[in-house]
Amino acid sequence: MSMRVFQKVVDEGGFAAAARALDMSSAGVTRQIADLEEFLGARLLHRTTRKVSLSPAGEAYLGRVRTILQDIDEAHEFTSSQTHELAGELRLLSPPALASHVISPIIAGFTAKYPGISLHMDVESYDVPPVEDYDITMLPTEGDYDGNVIARRVSSTQSILVASPAYLKRRGTPLTPDELIQHDVLRLKTPNGSFDQWKLLNTGANDQEVTFPVKPKLWVNHSDTLVRAAMDGAGITSAAVTLVAPQLTDGTLVRVLSPWIGGHLSLYAALPSRKFLPERTRVFLEYLTEQSRARADAMVKACTRC
Repeated sequence: MSMRVFQKVVDEGGFAAAARALDMSSAGVTRQIADLEEFLGARLLHRTTRKVSLSPAGEAYLGRVRTILQDIDEAHEFTSSQTHELAGELRLLSPPALASHVISPIIAGFTAKYPGISLHMDVESYDVPPVEDYDITMLPTEGDYDGNVIARRVSSTQSILVASPAYLKRRGTPLTPDELIQHDVLRLKTPNGSFDQWKLLNTGANDQEVTFPVKPKLWVNHSDTLVRAAMDGAGITSAAVTLVAPQLTDGTLVRVLSPWIGGHLSLYAALPSRKFLPERTRVFLEYLTEQSRARADAMVKACTRC
Protein backbone atom coordinates (compact mmCIF):
# COMPACT_ATOMS: atom_id res chain seq x y z
CA MET A 1 0.00 0.00 0.00
CA SER A 2 2.77 2.47 0.91
CA MET A 3 4.45 1.98 -2.49
CA ARG A 4 1.22 2.82 -4.29
CA VAL A 5 0.72 5.89 -2.09
CA PHE A 6 4.28 7.04 -2.84
CA GLN A 7 3.71 6.68 -6.59
CA LYS A 8 0.41 8.57 -6.37
CA VAL A 9 2.02 11.48 -4.47
CA VAL A 10 4.59 11.84 -7.24
CA ASP A 11 2.05 11.50 -10.05
CA GLU A 12 -0.42 13.93 -8.47
CA GLY A 13 2.27 16.42 -7.46
CA GLY A 14 1.46 16.58 -3.76
CA PHE A 15 0.06 14.97 -0.63
CA ALA A 16 -3.38 16.60 -0.73
CA ALA A 17 -3.96 15.67 -4.39
CA ALA A 18 -2.83 12.10 -3.74
CA ALA A 19 -5.15 11.88 -0.74
CA ARG A 20 -8.12 12.94 -2.90
CA ALA A 21 -7.20 10.45 -5.64
CA LEU A 22 -6.85 7.61 -3.16
CA ASP A 23 -9.86 8.65 -1.06
CA MET A 24 -7.62 8.95 1.99
CA SER A 25 -6.97 11.69 4.51
CA SER A 26 -3.93 13.93 4.03
CA ALA A 27 -2.69 12.76 7.41
CA GLY A 28 -2.98 9.15 6.28
CA VAL A 29 -0.95 9.80 3.16
CA THR A 30 1.69 11.66 5.15
CA ARG A 31 1.89 8.77 7.63
CA GLN A 32 2.30 6.20 4.83
CA ILE A 33 5.21 8.13 3.28
CA ALA A 34 6.86 8.68 6.64
CA ASP A 35 6.61 5.00 7.51
CA LEU A 36 8.02 4.03 4.11
CA GLU A 37 10.98 6.37 4.47
CA GLU A 38 11.65 5.10 7.97
CA PHE A 39 11.52 1.50 6.75
CA LEU A 40 13.91 2.23 3.87
CA GLY A 41 16.19 4.46 5.92
CA ALA A 42 16.23 7.08 3.17
CA ARG A 43 14.41 10.29 2.29
CA LEU A 44 12.32 9.83 -0.83
CA LEU A 45 10.69 13.25 -1.15
CA HIS A 46 11.75 16.84 -0.60
CA ARG A 47 8.83 18.79 0.84
CA THR A 48 8.34 22.54 0.63
CA THR A 49 5.28 24.67 1.14
CA ARG A 50 4.86 24.93 -2.63
CA LYS A 51 5.76 21.55 -4.05
CA VAL A 52 7.02 18.02 -3.52
CA SER A 53 10.06 16.78 -5.42
CA LEU A 54 11.97 13.51 -5.61
CA SER A 55 15.26 12.98 -3.87
CA PRO A 56 17.91 10.98 -5.77
CA ALA A 57 16.98 7.94 -3.68
CA GLY A 58 13.30 8.61 -4.35
CA GLU A 59 13.87 8.85 -8.10
CA ALA A 60 15.66 5.50 -8.18
CA TYR A 61 13.05 3.94 -5.93
CA LEU A 62 10.18 5.24 -8.07
CA GLY A 63 11.49 3.45 -11.14
CA ARG A 64 11.52 0.13 -9.31
CA VAL A 65 8.14 0.80 -7.72
CA ARG A 66 6.45 1.46 -11.05
CA THR A 67 7.72 -1.86 -12.39
CA ILE A 68 6.63 -3.75 -9.27
CA LEU A 69 3.16 -2.20 -9.19
CA GLN A 70 2.69 -2.85 -12.91
CA ASP A 71 3.56 -6.53 -12.37
CA ILE A 72 1.13 -6.69 -9.45
CA ASP A 73 -1.68 -5.11 -11.49
CA GLU A 74 -1.05 -7.49 -14.38
CA ALA A 75 -1.08 -10.45 -11.99
CA HIS A 76 -4.40 -9.25 -10.55
CA GLU A 77 -5.89 -8.80 -14.02
CA PHE A 78 -4.75 -12.26 -15.10
CA THR A 79 -6.14 -13.92 -11.97
CA SER A 80 -9.42 -12.03 -12.30
CA SER A 81 -9.73 -13.05 -15.94
CA GLN A 82 -9.31 -16.68 -14.92
CA THR A 83 -12.33 -16.24 -12.65
CA HIS A 84 -14.62 -14.15 -14.84
CA GLU A 85 -13.84 -14.93 -18.48
CA LEU A 86 -15.53 -17.76 -20.34
CA ALA A 87 -12.22 -19.12 -21.56
CA GLY A 88 -9.36 -21.31 -20.45
CA GLU A 89 -8.91 -24.89 -19.29
CA LEU A 90 -11.48 -26.72 -17.18
CA ARG A 91 -10.01 -29.75 -15.40
CA LEU A 92 -12.40 -32.67 -14.79
CA LEU A 93 -12.09 -36.02 -13.01
CA SER A 94 -14.71 -38.70 -13.53
CA PRO A 95 -15.21 -42.44 -13.00
CA PRO A 96 -15.42 -44.40 -16.28
CA ALA A 97 -19.19 -44.97 -16.33
CA LEU A 98 -19.99 -41.30 -15.69
CA ALA A 99 -17.42 -40.18 -18.25
CA SER A 100 -19.07 -42.37 -20.91
CA HIS A 101 -22.74 -41.86 -20.08
CA VAL A 102 -22.95 -38.42 -18.44
CA ILE A 103 -20.03 -36.23 -19.54
CA SER A 104 -19.44 -37.46 -23.10
CA PRO A 105 -23.04 -36.87 -24.31
CA ILE A 106 -22.88 -33.16 -23.40
CA ILE A 107 -19.39 -32.31 -24.69
CA ALA A 108 -20.41 -31.38 -28.24
CA GLY A 109 -23.19 -29.07 -27.07
CA PHE A 110 -21.09 -27.43 -24.37
CA THR A 111 -18.04 -26.76 -26.53
CA ALA A 112 -20.28 -25.35 -29.27
CA LYS A 113 -21.89 -22.97 -26.77
CA TYR A 114 -18.61 -22.02 -25.06
CA PRO A 115 -15.85 -22.38 -27.70
CA GLY A 116 -13.28 -20.58 -25.55
CA ILE A 117 -13.34 -23.28 -22.86
CA SER A 118 -11.31 -26.46 -23.28
CA LEU A 119 -12.05 -29.58 -21.24
CA HIS A 120 -9.14 -31.58 -19.82
CA MET A 121 -10.59 -34.77 -18.30
CA ASP A 122 -9.01 -37.67 -16.47
CA VAL A 123 -11.07 -40.88 -16.34
CA GLU A 124 -10.29 -43.23 -13.48
CA SER A 125 -11.82 -44.98 -10.49
CA TYR A 126 -11.01 -43.70 -7.01
CA ASP A 127 -11.88 -44.39 -3.39
CA VAL A 128 -10.70 -41.01 -2.08
CA PRO A 129 -11.09 -38.40 -4.85
CA PRO A 130 -8.28 -35.81 -5.17
CA VAL A 131 -10.77 -32.94 -5.24
CA GLU A 132 -8.14 -30.22 -4.75
CA ASP A 133 -6.39 -31.23 -7.98
CA TYR A 134 -9.39 -30.58 -10.27
CA ASP A 135 -11.96 -27.89 -10.98
CA ILE A 136 -14.75 -30.49 -10.89
CA THR A 137 -14.70 -34.08 -9.61
CA MET A 138 -17.72 -36.26 -10.36
CA LEU A 139 -18.96 -38.21 -7.33
CA PRO A 140 -21.62 -40.93 -7.69
CA THR A 141 -23.33 -41.70 -4.37
CA GLU A 142 -26.20 -43.69 -2.95
CA GLY A 143 -28.80 -41.24 -1.67
CA ASP A 144 -27.62 -37.90 -0.32
CA TYR A 145 -24.00 -36.88 -0.06
CA ASP A 146 -23.01 -36.12 3.53
CA GLY A 147 -19.24 -35.86 3.27
CA ASN A 148 -16.99 -32.94 4.14
CA VAL A 149 -16.20 -32.13 0.51
CA ILE A 150 -17.91 -29.13 -1.09
CA ALA A 151 -20.28 -30.67 -3.64
CA ARG A 152 -23.32 -29.74 -5.71
CA ARG A 153 -26.02 -32.21 -6.72
CA VAL A 154 -26.29 -32.69 -10.46
CA SER A 155 -29.00 -35.35 -10.83
CA SER A 156 -30.74 -38.28 -9.14
CA THR A 157 -32.08 -41.62 -10.31
CA GLN A 158 -32.76 -45.19 -9.17
CA SER A 159 -30.86 -48.42 -9.55
CA ILE A 160 -33.28 -51.04 -10.88
CA LEU A 161 -32.89 -54.80 -11.42
CA VAL A 162 -32.64 -55.97 -15.01
CA ALA A 163 -31.96 -59.09 -17.06
CA SER A 164 -32.12 -60.16 -20.70
CA PRO A 165 -35.20 -61.91 -22.10
CA ALA A 166 -32.99 -64.85 -23.07
CA TYR A 167 -31.79 -65.32 -19.48
CA LEU A 168 -35.31 -65.11 -18.06
CA LYS A 169 -36.58 -67.60 -20.64
CA ARG A 170 -33.78 -69.99 -19.66
CA ARG A 171 -33.88 -69.56 -15.87
CA GLY A 172 -37.32 -68.14 -15.15
CA THR A 173 -38.34 -64.75 -13.75
CA PRO A 174 -37.91 -64.21 -9.99
CA LEU A 175 -41.11 -63.02 -8.32
CA THR A 176 -39.69 -62.21 -4.88
CA PRO A 177 -36.22 -61.02 -3.80
CA ASP A 178 -35.50 -64.20 -1.85
CA GLU A 179 -35.60 -66.12 -5.15
CA LEU A 180 -32.39 -64.34 -6.20
CA ILE A 181 -30.41 -67.01 -4.35
CA GLN A 182 -31.45 -69.41 -7.14
CA HIS A 183 -30.29 -67.06 -9.92
CA ASP A 184 -27.04 -65.93 -11.46
CA VAL A 185 -26.44 -62.52 -9.92
CA LEU A 186 -24.10 -59.89 -11.32
CA ARG A 187 -22.97 -57.33 -8.73
CA LEU A 188 -21.13 -54.03 -8.79
CA LYS A 189 -18.12 -54.03 -6.48
CA THR A 190 -18.06 -50.95 -4.23
CA PRO A 191 -15.76 -49.97 -1.33
CA ASN A 192 -18.44 -50.71 1.28
CA GLY A 193 -20.34 -53.40 -0.60
CA SER A 194 -20.88 -56.94 0.65
CA PHE A 195 -20.13 -59.90 -1.60
CA ASP A 196 -22.78 -62.26 -0.26
CA GLN A 197 -25.52 -59.82 0.80
CA TRP A 198 -27.71 -57.63 -1.39
CA LYS A 199 -29.69 -54.77 0.11
CA LEU A 200 -32.88 -53.91 -1.79
CA LEU A 201 -35.52 -51.23 -1.22
CA ASN A 202 -39.25 -51.63 -1.80
CA THR A 203 -40.44 -48.36 -3.37
CA GLY A 204 -44.01 -49.59 -3.01
CA ALA A 205 -43.65 -49.67 0.78
CA ASN A 206 -41.84 -46.39 1.61
CA ASP A 207 -38.45 -47.82 0.69
CA GLN A 208 -38.67 -50.70 3.13
CA GLU A 209 -35.16 -52.10 3.32
CA VAL A 210 -34.44 -55.83 3.24
CA THR A 211 -31.13 -57.65 2.82
CA PHE A 212 -31.05 -60.94 0.93
CA PRO A 213 -28.28 -63.53 0.64
CA VAL A 214 -26.74 -63.90 -2.80
CA LYS A 215 -23.76 -65.63 -4.42
CA PRO A 216 -22.64 -63.45 -7.33
CA LYS A 217 -21.48 -65.10 -10.53
CA LEU A 218 -19.74 -61.84 -11.35
CA TRP A 219 -18.47 -59.19 -8.94
CA VAL A 220 -16.82 -56.33 -10.79
CA ASN A 221 -16.10 -52.63 -10.27
CA HIS A 222 -17.21 -51.54 -13.75
CA SER A 223 -20.84 -50.72 -14.55
CA ASP A 224 -20.56 -51.13 -18.32
CA THR A 225 -19.18 -54.65 -17.84
CA LEU A 226 -22.22 -55.58 -15.74
CA VAL A 227 -24.67 -54.21 -18.28
CA ARG A 228 -22.90 -55.91 -21.18
CA ALA A 229 -22.88 -59.24 -19.34
CA ALA A 230 -26.58 -58.89 -18.49
CA MET A 231 -27.40 -58.10 -22.13
CA ASP A 232 -25.61 -61.28 -23.17
CA GLY A 233 -27.72 -63.35 -20.77
CA ALA A 234 -25.21 -63.85 -17.95
CA GLY A 235 -27.66 -63.04 -15.18
CA ILE A 236 -29.52 -60.40 -13.19
CA THR A 237 -27.91 -57.11 -12.21
CA SER A 238 -28.87 -53.68 -10.96
CA ALA A 239 -28.06 -50.47 -12.81
CA ALA A 240 -29.09 -46.84 -12.94
CA VAL A 241 -32.24 -46.26 -14.97
CA THR A 242 -30.39 -43.65 -17.02
CA LEU A 243 -27.68 -46.18 -17.83
CA VAL A 244 -29.98 -48.95 -19.11
CA ALA A 245 -32.86 -46.88 -20.51
CA PRO A 246 -31.86 -47.53 -24.15
CA GLN A 247 -31.76 -51.29 -23.56
CA LEU A 248 -35.09 -51.21 -21.73
CA THR A 249 -36.63 -49.25 -24.58
CA ASP A 250 -35.46 -51.61 -27.32
CA GLY A 251 -36.13 -54.76 -25.27
CA THR A 252 -32.54 -55.90 -24.93
CA LEU A 253 -33.06 -55.80 -21.17
CA VAL A 254 -36.24 -56.02 -19.10
CA ARG A 255 -36.90 -54.95 -15.56
CA VAL A 256 -37.44 -57.62 -12.91
CA LEU A 257 -38.72 -57.57 -9.33
CA SER A 258 -40.48 -54.21 -9.60
CA PRO A 259 -41.05 -52.25 -7.31
CA TRP A 260 -37.80 -53.40 -5.67
CA ILE A 261 -34.70 -51.33 -6.46
CA GLY A 262 -31.01 -51.54 -5.66
CA GLY A 263 -31.03 -48.01 -4.23
CA HIS A 264 -31.38 -44.31 -4.90
CA LEU A 265 -28.43 -42.85 -6.77
CA SER A 266 -27.28 -39.25 -6.87
CA LEU A 267 -24.57 -37.57 -8.88
CA TYR A 268 -22.57 -34.76 -7.29
CA ALA A 269 -19.92 -32.42 -8.62
CA ALA A 270 -17.23 -31.80 -6.01
CA LEU A 271 -15.39 -28.45 -6.00
CA PRO A 272 -12.04 -27.50 -4.45
CA SER A 273 -13.54 -24.35 -2.89
CA ARG A 274 -16.85 -22.51 -2.63
CA LYS A 275 -15.09 -19.12 -3.02
CA PHE A 276 -13.95 -17.48 -6.26
CA LEU A 277 -15.69 -20.02 -8.47
CA PRO A 278 -14.36 -19.50 -12.01
CA GLU A 279 -17.02 -18.52 -14.50
CA ARG A 280 -16.10 -21.45 -16.75
CA THR A 281 -16.73 -23.82 -13.83
CA ARG A 282 -20.08 -22.21 -13.07
CA VAL A 283 -21.39 -22.41 -16.65
CA PHE A 284 -20.23 -26.02 -17.00
CA LEU A 285 -22.05 -27.00 -13.80
CA GLU A 286 -25.21 -25.27 -15.01
CA TYR A 287 -25.01 -26.91 -18.41
CA LEU A 288 -24.20 -30.34 -16.97
CA THR A 289 -27.07 -30.14 -14.48
CA GLU A 290 -29.59 -28.91 -17.04
CA GLN A 291 -28.66 -31.45 -19.69
CA SER A 292 -28.30 -34.41 -17.30
CA ARG A 293 -31.68 -33.84 -15.71
CA ALA A 294 -33.39 -33.30 -19.07
CA ARG A 295 -31.77 -36.45 -20.45
CA ALA A 296 -32.69 -38.45 -17.34
CA ASP A 297 -36.31 -37.29 -17.49
CA ALA A 298 -36.52 -38.18 -21.18
CA MET A 299 -35.06 -41.64 -20.59
CA VAL A 300 -37.36 -42.40 -17.67
CA LYS A 301 -40.36 -41.22 -19.69
CA ALA A 302 -39.32 -43.30 -22.69
CA CYS A 303 -39.16 -46.50 -20.69
CA THR A 304 -42.18 -46.05 -18.39
CA ARG A 305 -43.85 -48.86 -20.27
CA CYS A 306 -40.77 -51.09 -20.12
